[in-house]
Amino acid sequence: MASNLPIPIPPRTPTPPADDPPSTSNQSPRLQDKDSLSPLRDTFPNLRGSLDPSDANRLSPTRAGFNLSPADALQPSDQSDNASAGPFNFKTTTMAKSPVVKSNIGQRRGHKYKHSSISHQIFLEPPPRAPLALPNSLPIPTFKEYRSSMSKDQTTRFWWSVCHMSVAAYTLWSAHGSLAMTALSHLILFDSIGALLCVAVDILGNFEVWKRSSVRHPFGLERAEVLAGFAMCVLLLFMGMDLISHSLQHFLESSGHEPHHTHVHERVSLGRVDFTALLAISSTLISAIGLKNHGRIGKAMRFGYIESLPSVLSNPSHFLTLSCSTLLLLLPLVSIKLYNWLDVLLSSTISISMCVIGVRLVKTLGSMLLMSYSGPGVSEVIRDIEADPCVYGVDDARFWQVHYGLCMANLKLRVSGTEENLVRLRERIASLIKNRLGGGYGSGGQKWEVSLQFTAEKA
Repeated sequence: MASNLPIPIPPRTPTPPADDPPSTSNQSPRLQDKDSLSPLRDTFPNLRGSLDPSDANRLSPTRAGFNLSPADALQPSDQSDNASAGPFNFKTTTMAKSPVVKSNIGQRRGHKYKHSSISHQIFLEPPPRAPLALPNSLPIPTFKEYRSSMSKDQTTRFWWSVCHMSVAAYTLWSAHGSLAMTALSHLILFDSIGALLCVAVDILGNFEVWKRSSVRHPFGLERAEVLAGFAMCVLLLFMGMDLISHSLQHFLESSGHEPHHTHVHERVSLGRVDFTALLAISSTLISAIGLKNHGRIGKAMRFGYIESLPSVLSNPSHFLTLSCSTLLLLLPLVSIKLYNWLDVLLSSTISISMCVIGVRLVKTLGSMLLMSYSGPGVSEVIRDIEADPCVYGVDDARFWQVHYGLCMANLKLRVSGTEENLVRLRERIASLIKNRLGGGYGSGGQKWEVSLQFTAEKA
């Protein structure tokens, strides 16, 4: 009995009213019926046959099974294939073989909400920014530009540094009979490289990229000098280790072991002046006074024992070279037996001193490359700042050195007082740092740039 019952017809979805009210003359009498949209009323009388359960094609997607009105069902079709297509009316299309030309006519680029009326209240245009005061990068000179920018004085200094290197080579060639003379040749080589670096830095100062800051090089190219000095100090350290190994080998040979290479020790005869030592003294003085080689390294590295000596001797590199050359001038005045002992002792002393100076320089310049300050006096400066009555405490204090001529100090303080007292405090702290750490005005020390940040505390 249940299979013979008719399948209930689905209710019709109500159609929303049109924007324009239809005229009463064109309304169908069927739409004027108040129960025409009732779900309990059979509004599809013509579809009862299509919903017959015995019909196998009643659910076929290619069959037009829903005619909204009898007029649509009775309307003749011009094409027979459209009647059988139903809702899926696919047609075969042929793609064009020619490339598709994209046209931007009538299109608008950019965000589609940018020019809407609402976006004027939400998305505001950023304010125009002033151009950066620093350039992105500055041109680095080529070798041809570098050579053409040399002045007459710079050319003379360059050729003198080459002559200084030839003196080091001559000293090494004539040092086959003395370990101390071999150590002296290594010291002269280190001084000649320093003289050449000093001339190269002076020539690079002719270009704007050396000192002017840019986005790519915030502190210019002056930090390249620190890197070159670091490489020189590593070379000095390795030369000192090589001299130590050579002295140990000589000691083992003199104690009875068979030498790998024969060493013939020759010395200057009594009463004669060692020309090589005299040439080493003169070349070192010319480079120290005229070219001021190792001058920046001497300011960065301070030895308390020789700091009170004159300007040339206060530099540890010059002091070691000049003292070694002077002692070699006195060696021909002693006996042969004493000469051999003094030669080994002097060579060992020079090699150990080279290692000590090399380690000290590597530590100092390495901290400079890592943007830190390794000089003395920082704790005393912070103690004096905290002792000021306007200062409640020092939250942060950073001291760092960029290159040989520039240091920076950044402090964050908690203070209290009037505006006039705070201005006076700012000037006092800047003067304290520059006088204590920079050596004071006119001393030729490092330049200090001080930046302070004050946090007001309630009294």
